[in-house]
Amino acid sequence: MTELGPEERELFEKVATPLYEEAAVSGGLHDKDPRLARGGELRPALDLLVSLNLLVHDRSTRQYVQVDPSTVSSHVVSPMSQQGAELLNESSEWARAFGHLSQSWRRSPSSARGPITEFHQRAIGTFIEGAVREAEKELLTAQPQAARDSARLSVAAEREKAALDRGVKMRTLYQHSARRHAPTRKWVAEVAPHGAEVRTLDEFFNRMIVIDRRLAIIPGAPDLSVAIAVREPGLVTYLVDVFERAWERARSFSNTERTMMHDIAKEQRAMTIRMLIEGHSDPVSAKRLGVSARTFAAYVADLKGEYDAETRFQLGYTMGQAGVSGLEEE
Repeated sequence: MTELGPEERELFEKVATPLYEEAAVSGGLHDKDPRLARGGELRPALDLLVSLNLLVHDRSTRQYVQVDPSTVSSHVVSPMSQQGAELLNESSEWARAFGHLSQSWRRSPSSARGPITEFHQRAIGTFIEGAVREAEKELLTAQPQAARDSARLSVAAEREKAALDRGVKMRTLYQHSARRHAPTRKWVAEVAPHGAEVRTLDEFFNRMIVIDRRLAIIPGAPDLSVAIAVREPGLVTYLVDVFERAWERARSFSNTERTMMHDIAKEQRAMTIRMLIEGHSDPVSAKRLGVSARTFAAYVADLKGEYDAETRFQLGYTMGQAGVSGLEEE
């Protein structure tokens, strides 16, 4: 029998099935039909049907005649089902075997592997995937707006829903600008029903993942091409404290009440003022706010209009004379 796979199934569904139906309606297919000759358009479909014993050649009539498919399907489907069950069981056994290795690796002395490990490029995603899969109690994540596109968020959603469904608690911090980012809103809509909590904050923070308060993953390079895995308990505790302080000041992503959105707008305005007073460039300021350079320029233009200033220098001077600092509610 022909080895069956996705290509054979597609041929079966699209070409071989109509050919079988033609044979059933007409009482057979003559072997002199040019479509069935070698190199003919329907020859691959004919060969597949013959290999599956759905058509047999009657030499006396020179016809390919149909066979009841119910007598044939079990010979095709049952072995596949059995093979699938065996592969599923084998994959479970391999997962269990690797689980024992992972436990042994975690118990090994830190001097053997060191409290800090670097991962580069593609190895980063593989490491994070495995680390999240081993999470037992809690995931804390801080995700700046940069580098979180639809594809990454879709992959992350599946990984994190699996963790949530096995009882892992998850809290995630974004910047306020994420509320206007459609892929992020879609991600929140996917993970929130599974128990994830998401909040947003005005201030810039770097990417971070903390797993079970025993492992922290942070960037090792500005372009995210290097990740650093930290297992030193003191450092992990410090990073968790940074997260918790930010979490307390953050605002629930699901809260879209008018007063909440007004407060968020005020916080972003204050952050823009601080960036101007501190003299940061537009690209740096935009990154701190988690917005595009064009959006930040629009924020500055609004402030120029508000303070009747024509230049940045004039804007900074006028705000300084007015005692505006961006450090507290103006």
